[in-house]
Amino acid sequence: MASPLGFLIGVSLGALGGGGSILAVPALVYGAGQTTKEAATTSLLLVGVTSGIGAITQWKLGRVRLLPGVIFGLAGVGGSLLGSKGHEQVDADVLLLAFSFVMFIAAYSMWRRTKKSPTTESNENNSEQKRLRIDFQLVIKVLIVGSFVGAMTGFFGVGGGFIIVPALVLVLGFAMPEAVGTSLVVITINSAVAFLARVGNGTLDWSVIIPFMIAGLLGMAAGTKIGSSTDPIRLQRWFVALLVVIATWTCVASAIAVAKSA
Repeated sequence: MASPLGFLIGVSLGALGGGGSILAVPALVYGAGQTTKEAATTSLLLVGVTSGIGAITQWKLGRVRLLPGVIFGLAGVGGSLLGSKGHEQVDADVLLLAFSFVMFIAAYSMWRRTKKSPTTESNENNSEQKRLRIDFQLVIKVLIVGSFVGAMTGFFGVGGGFIIVPALVLVLGFAMPEAVGTSLVVITINSAVAFLARVGNGTLDWSVIIPFMIAGLLGMAAGTKIGSSTDPIRLQRWFVALLVVIATWTCVASAIAVAKSA
């Protein structure tokens, strides 16, 4: 039951450079019957591997700026480790309820990106002509945003692409195609660190992981092609609608569980 959502997650990562990984936890909880903590650990493995393969594909297409992506990802290592420790201290139902609000924020963030005017998008794409200047303010911004994304990855088990892509565009001045490709490098690094920090605390259910990962990789391949031939704005709007539906379901179900245990 989780595999169709795994395919959609792969499509989103391939076409949009993120956002889809946020569906992994509810897909594993409600589709595969895992606990919230198991789902978060499994999600990190699935998202990390899928994003890593996607990053290689995007790099071959010339859409990855490797050095800035690695620096951004390494900036989130500390946050990722702290987030992984914090994850263990929170009740599973409360964690899932908080996660539903993160999903709503992600949907809003992605929706705002679809409302930008062609002029704004053009100005952002023109920014790729500027050389990346390394100065003190830029370093501070990268450290803050990178640490926040890392903490989100460690705490919730998500890639954070819905934060990374806008950050690469607005903070580092990337063109959108480069931001999408480079975000996969960041997601891979953050997911690997968070996964290694918590993998010893539980077992992995390979009967769930293997079909889910296969579906995600197939979706990644399809998403890469879709991203090259389909209007990304239209694609994002469809994904936002799906995200809102799943976030609402997660919010209601987890709120009921929290109320019963109170």
